[in-house]
Amino acid sequence: MNILVLGAKGFIGSHVVDRLTNTEHFVKAFFRSGDISNKNCTVIKGDFSDHAKLAEALVDVDLVVHCISSTVPSSSELDPVADIQSNLVNTLELLSLMQKMKVPKLIYLSSGGTVYGNPQSSPVDEEHPLSPISCYGVVKVAIEKFLNISDSIWGVSSLILRPSNVFGEGQSHSGAQGIISTLLKNSIQERTTTIFGDGESIRDYLYVKDLADLIAACVDFEKSSTYNAGCGVGMSVNQIIDVVKDISPAEVRVNYTPKRSFDVKEVVLDISKVTEDFDWSPYRDFKASVNAQYVQLREVLTGSSAR
Repeated sequence: MNILVLGAKGFIGSHVVDRLTNTEHFVKAFFRSGDISNKNCTVIKGDFSDHAKLAEALVDVDLVVHCISSTVPSSSELDPVADIQSNLVNTLELLSLMQKMKVPKLIYLSSGGTVYGNPQSSPVDEEHPLSPISCYGVVKVAIEKFLNISDSIWGVSSLILRPSNVFGEGQSHSGAQGIISTLLKNSIQERTTTIFGDGESIRDYLYVKDLADLIAACVDFEKSSTYNAGCGVGMSVNQIIDVVKDISPAEVRVNYTPKRSFDVKEVVLDISKVTEDFDWSPYRDFKASVNAQYVQLREVLTGSSAR
């Protein structure tokens, strides 16, 4: 199968490329600039809004894995119009191109942490009402709604994955998104991490390599559907802080501030549907996975290995 990975240089996309190139599939990696370390794929550089480059990348492709998201919840709140233009509009343009070039299948990474809003029950299954409280979540839901009719409009079968809070090696440590990477970076640099709220908000955390394994398991999907992709277990921010304290030899300092309006109190995903349909489950140990991220991040930041 010929697979095009959009956002192949990003945090999740790079792991997807690495995982898929270890299979029998032929992989094209589409990203904006720079280079990637994986040499077992065909590289096509271009912006998601560059339709000519995107069309070039779609030639002879059987499946697109859409990992591009140009915003995070905080940046989406600041400029929701940019979120709509860069993510929603460009995804619709992608579907139109896929129709013209007869590319039949798409895997799209939505968001299990934002599309449900504040859930009415826990764990949350895929039939739970979509009630996002952030602009980021609203755009994700809008894209999902279009994908739900993509078979009839564009002739594209779409598999929607709703990942929980993904973490692991290569995650940005800028502080824009990802409490684990932010805590690890700040502990290495002996800085204080700002925690929005009392630290008791609960999330479902999924190791990026487990997500890449799931995407590899999904490439042969037969019909359009939607799946949660998570660990199925909730952890509070304070529990995450305790894990980082146990891993890091340096002091882990935090400062609690009032929570933000778009922060959800608790989201834990019901993953029974995806585990049954694709014979997949997240199996990697949480603390060991966080430690692997710590080791990689310390090497990046200091040039030395951890412990």
